[in-house]
Amino acid sequence: MGSRLNSKTAARQDFMPLMRALVRAYQGFSAFDADGHRIAGLTVPQAEVIFTLGISGSMTFRDIGEHTLISKGTLTGVVNRLEGKRLVRRVTSKADQRCTQVILTERGERLFEQHFPRQINYLKQRFDRLSKTEKAEATRLLEKLAAAFW
Repeated sequence: MGSRLNSKTAARQDFMPLMRALVRAYQGFSAFDADGHRIAGLTVPQAEVIFTLGISGSMTFRDIGEHTLISKGTLTGVVNRLEGKRLVRRVTSKADQRCTQVILTERGERLFEQHFPRQINYLKQRFDRLSKTEKAEATRLLEKLAAAFW
C-alpha cells in the first residue's frame, strides 16, 4: 500500500490535482445536466429512467437499476413519481406474476422523443469543446481510472 502518510505528505500526493479536477468536472457536468432536465420538469434520475426506457423499451426494475445505476429503493420512488406524472406505467407479466415491467406511456414516449434529442444537443455544446481525439483520450483515461476503483 506504500509508506505511511502524515497530514503534510498526504496533501502533497501526486494524484491530488487529478482528484480535484475530476471532482470539479463531475460537479460541473452534474449541474449542467440537471439544468437541462429541469426544462422538461424532470430530475436527473427521472430523466435517466425515461431515456433508458425510450431507448430500450420495457424493462424490469432490476434491469432499469443496472442500466441507470439507481438503487432499488430510490428507483421505486422515481417510478412512483413518473407514474404520478403519467409518463410510465407498471405492467405485470402474464407469464410470471412476480415480474413487473415498467413501460413508457404515450405521454412518456412523446416526452422522450422531445426531450432526449434536446438534452443531447444541450450537452453536445459542451462536449464539442473537445476534439474527437481528446474525447477518445478522456474516455480511455476515465475507463482506466474507473477500473482502478472497481
